[in-house]
Amino acid sequence: MPELPEVETTRRGIEPWLHGAKVTSLSVHNRQLRWPVPDDIQELVGQRVSGVSRRAKYLLIHSPPGNAIVHLGMSGSLRVLEHDEPLRKHDHVEMTLNNGCTLRYHDPRRFGCWLWQPQDQSVHPRLAALGPEPFDDAFSATRLYERSRGIKSPIKSFIMNNATVVGVGNIYASESLFRAGVRPGRAAGSLTRPQCEAVHACVVEVLQAAIQQGGTTLRDFVNSDGEPGYFAQSLAVYGRAGEDCSQCGEPIQTRTIAQRSTFWCRRCQR
Repeated sequence: MPELPEVETTRRGIEPWLHGAKVTSLSVHNRQLRWPVPDDIQELVGQRVSGVSRRAKYLLIHSPPGNAIVHLGMSGSLRVLEHDEPLRKHDHVEMTLNNGCTLRYHDPRRFGCWLWQPQDQSVHPRLAALGPEPFDDAFSATRLYERSRGIKSPIKSFIMNNATVVGVGNIYASESLFRAGVRPGRAAGSLTRPQCEAVHACVVEVLQAAIQQGGTTLRDFVNSDGEPGYFAQSLAVYGRAGEDCSQCGEPIQTRTIAQRSTFWCRRCQR
């Protein structure tokens, strides 16, 4: 599924086209996404988009009466197209703008969402329990170390928990722990302070690198231009079970942690 770098790549792709444009119509071709698309999403019509931001893996399309909250789910994508571009199967929502463009939401599996947050509602319930952003000062090595004390669950599960830090999905958790030299199955509470510092630094580095390279190519992900991301070319362990480790030559291992495929090198990660 699209992870934080893919969502941020999408935000950067659509924001220049949406910012300052007026929404002339909003067509919902299929309301039955992860949650039904609410009728009050139509409050966007006639409004100018004041910006597009990201919170965790959610995109927020801002307007004076409120914000549309968009999640790409497992297979969703947003593309900016010309008005007369033919509708495709699984194009569920489209927002037409007065600048000649249409923002179209495509989602074959329909696990994503379009929700509405009125301006007088400070925090939407879907956003209320989210932890710090990985690039904010609130996410620090000290916080990671202190919150992990006494935690027996694997460090991979711990950094994928949105209460710890948002946006670290399965791919980037494996990649970050490889760079940090920490085995993903280790109990979070067993990590030393220097190891927590390494994990923190590598989470930030990996996510930043993935954003710069346009996200990771998965079978379902395309960015706002319809092109896949390129960070997959830089993946060190994810999806490489049985292949030689780029650092030591040891075969990459795989196992399931918290129902997710996990990849690591048993020589480089302790």
